[in-house]
Amino acid sequence: IFQTMTIMNRVLNYCKPYGRDFYVKTTFRLRKNISPRAISSFSLDYSNNNNSFLPLSPYSQQKTTRSTLLDRKLFCTLSYRAGVRNVAIVAHVDHGKTTLVDEMLKATSGEGGDRLMDSGDLEKERGITITSKVTRLDYDGHVVNIVDTPGHADFAGEVDRILSMVDGVCLVVDASEGPMAQTKYVLSRALTQGLTPIVLINKVDRPDGQTRIDSGETENQISDLFKSLGATTEQLNYVTLYASAREGWVTEDPFVALSLATGDEVEEETGMGNLLDSIIKHIPEPEVFVHDNLNVKRDESSDGLAFHNDKFSLAATTVGFDQYLGRTCTGRIYSGSISKDDAIGVLKRGETDFKSLPKELADVCANRGISRVSLDPATAYAGDIVTLVGVPDDIAVGDTITHANNPVSQPIETPPLAPPTLCMDFGTNDGPYAGMEGTIVTSTRIRSRLLSETDNNVTISVQKCETDNEKSTVYGRGELQLGILIEQMRREGFEFIISPPKILTKMVDGVKVEPFEEVTVDVDSDFSGTVIESLTGDRKGIMIDMQENQSDGKTRIIFEVPSRGLLGFGPEIATLTRGTAVVNHCFLEDREYAGNMGDGLEKGKLVATENGKASAYALSSVVERGTLFIEPGQMVYEGMVIGENSRPGDLDVNPVKSKALTNMRASGKDEKVYLPPPKQWSVEELIGYMSEDEIVEITPKSVRLRKAELDSGARERAARTKKKQTKALRENSK
Repeated sequence: IFQTMTIMNRVLNYCKPYGRDFYVKTTFRLRKNISPRAISSFSLDYSNNNNSFLPLSPYSQQKTTRSTLLDRKLFCTLSYRAGVRNVAIVAHVDHGKTTLVDEMLKATSGEGGDRLMDSGDLEKERGITITSKVTRLDYDGHVVNIVDTPGHADFAGEVDRILSMVDGVCLVVDASEGPMAQTKYVLSRALTQGLTPIVLINKVDRPDGQTRIDSGETENQISDLFKSLGATTEQLNYVTLYASAREGWVTEDPFVALSLATGDEVEEETGMGNLLDSIIKHIPEPEVFVHDNLNVKRDESSDGLAFHNDKFSLAATTVGFDQYLGRTCTGRIYSGSISKDDAIGVLKRGETDFKSLPKELADVCANRGISRVSLDPATAYAGDIVTLVGVPDDIAVGDTITHANNPVSQPIETPPLAPPTLCMDFGTNDGPYAGMEGTIVTSTRIRSRLLSETDNNVTISVQKCETDNEKSTVYGRGELQLGILIEQMRREGFEFIISPPKILTKMVDGVKVEPFEEVTVDVDSDFSGTVIESLTGDRKGIMIDMQENQSDGKTRIIFEVPSRGLLGFGPEIATLTRGTAVVNHCFLEDREYAGNMGDGLEKGKLVATENGKASAYALSSVVERGTLFIEPGQMVYEGMVIGENSRPGDLDVNPVKSKALTNMRASGKDEKVYLPPPKQWSVEELIGYMSEDEIVEITPKSVRLRKAELDSGARERAARTKKKQTKALRENSK
């Protein structure tokens, strides 16, 4: 009822500017608990004479259910597309999503391979999914569009935008780990949008997974998670499947799954067809808007030809570029049909008129595996997920494509994305070795590249820096997301510098708030105290839960920590726990500012005082002061950070000093210099490691950490000033 009242309120507000007095009588079909087939209808009479404007309810502000489609298109008929299913595979990182998609491809088309959908160079190197990808499967007379999504929290925006074009999700959960931080996030987003879930418990073939399935622990945790996230009665009646994606089997019977995990033979069919059958049976058909076609009945299923002559609309979810055919766009068709050579235009968000000239469509394609294949015949209908080739160049994610001659009146609404949590400044390299290694070095080219990234990566935004017009400020979700962007730019030949990340804060009702995150750490029990001390001390975290598993000697600890407190935490805890800690985090909410971080987070650095090539002789004495980041023969310059000091505070050292040569014979024999291997840093690790007075120099060949002020005298004066300011702030707080 809250949703219906909200819809009527919006109708009245929409009609208000067009007349002083009006009367509205509307018959509404209200879904019960978002069930596709449970429909009831009733009429409501409102007029503006008695001020019958209803306030938006808290429920409608928090929930973005599938009735938002009906909300936007009150004057359209809502129908369904037969023979099509659109489903997203969502899970926590490394729970087996991509491997599962590989097996589904093998079962339907014979294609597939080792993580076939992770086609990017960085995805192959790091073994993670970075961008969402769609593939089309033909199974049992149905078209099943599968969307593979990232599992890392920094790429959660990819999940947010994909969920708007599917009708259900397959939630993959590792049998041994159970629901994790990102599992909670993706499930909450799916439930909020009213999607139908299917739960697939993966990796049952592992011994620890078998133990948890036999005891029912994993199933209970999943059920509790659904209840805590406010799932409806229909969503709680989800089907549960048990699988080993690596071995290629799926079953609904947990006892059959345990038999398969132990190598026993079973009589029933256990292939990927069980998963595809469940998708066809439980995931609803795509909802379709009908504008002008009176032959389509409300709430009934129709094949694609029934929507052929209706108004066409498609919401752009992914945009790209083809060097031969121009700009491409992937999305779901919400109404009508589209064919090759049709004239199309773009409706921007919130706009009702075309801002660019219409363009003739070059092709209509579908994605099969990692290949783009032209449809034959080249026509797609409402409910399909397709790639349009040759769309207008001004297309962006979230825009609506429609027919130029018979357009829809309003663009398709897309769900809001979670706000960014941090920002960094990108600028031209002003160091001593500027321009020696990169081919693209100007601020204009750097800003243009960053702006082009925002076309498809909707969770990144770019603005001019407030303090320096030559720099660009980039807003994102986390260190890994920005680190991936920086690494991509490196490989394209860019040379630039980046500033330390800043966590975004804001004022709410006069109170300063900042983002908090839920952090889950799985670590050997011997190091649990180290993890607790690290996160609850200087990093201002709060421990929420602690579970010890006696069978494998592991402990799972859950914290709530300010996002600021997680900067640089990954490399530090990996060192303290000898690489046994597995850290996962997910955005929780905005809370009151937690105060300044502790002094123990500030690391002292070894800073070079001379320009030249580092020598083994000089580094043999420097290594006694701390940990080295460079090796002999590497070029250094004044102000460059070459290591970490073992004591607080920075230490100026000379890494290029060579042994003095004289005519006097040495009394003793020269000893061979042995140096430990230098510590290697990735880009995202340096993002969280660098201090406020440092920057990172990015080139295609090198990644260097240096001081923003290269002159040692100027740094000393700035340090004294900062110390006085910090002392004054502490006295004022007391």
